[in-house]
Amino acid sequence: MSTISVTTGIAASSAPRIASASSPGTSSPRTRLRITARGRRVLTFLASLPLIAAIAIAVLSGGSALASHESGAPAGTFTNISVMPGDSLWSIATTIAPDADPRDVVAEISRLNNLHTDALSAGQTLAIPSSYFDAE
Repeated sequence: MSTISVTTGIAASSAPRIASASSPGTSSPRTRLRITARGRRVLTFLASLPLIAAIAIAVLSGGSALASHESGAPAGTFTNISVMPGDSLWSIATTIAPDADPRDVVAEISRLNNLHTDALSAGQTLAIPSSYFDAE
């Protein structure tokens, strides 16, 4: 069996001594905490993170609560009709304005009634621009 021994080449008595802060009679130099420019940026970002999150939540949830800047149609510029069973926007448009392009009439009825789909239900009241009734 072989034995390996390691020597450092420095005698134990000549090794440097490290003074501990708790030993009496020795004073160690106090180091100041120094923060770099990168560290300041990181701390600023971390401190502002709650504000960024609050703004993001306000923007995402508050957007639907904003009112439109469009004003409603003035009184007397439209006539109300009741939707009958089987009626569609297209059939209403061709009935009230046979000479006009039905796509334009449907778009105008949808805008006036704030319709996002073309689904109508029987008994629903729709506002129709009076200009289509004045032509008759």
